Amino acid sequence: MSLMPEDADPSGSHAAVRVAAATPSPNRVTFNRLELNRILNLYGRMVADGEWRDYAIDFLRDRAVFSVYRRASEVPLYRIEKDPRLARKQGMYSVISATGLIMRRGHELDRVLLVIDRKPALV
Repeated sequence: MSLMPEDADPSGSHAAVRVAAATPSPNRVTFNRLELNRILNLYGRMVADGEWRDYAIDFLRDRAVFSVYRRASEVPLYRIEKDPRLARKQGMYSVISATGLIMRRGHELDRVLLVIDRKPALV
């Protein structure tokens, strides 16, 4: 015996749940598409060079964090953080080393990532 009306689509209720789960909750900070594209382009180059091997993304209530690892079992080499509370002060983007040192902080992601983005050297 079903509790749903006979003419109701059984997948309709599940679709609403899937859409709600796919959209981030409004109280989470996330990277937008352009920010994530810039970070993943840098990540891809560093993987190709053999420097980095793994990453993790955390969307927290107060900040978004992209962590980069040399090996998955280690602490992150770098953390790229977006903290909107600092947008009007020091800048919402920062790169933090494994020791917790803030290497660079600023208002523009491209300029902040220059601290870890190595340009190819001409020989």
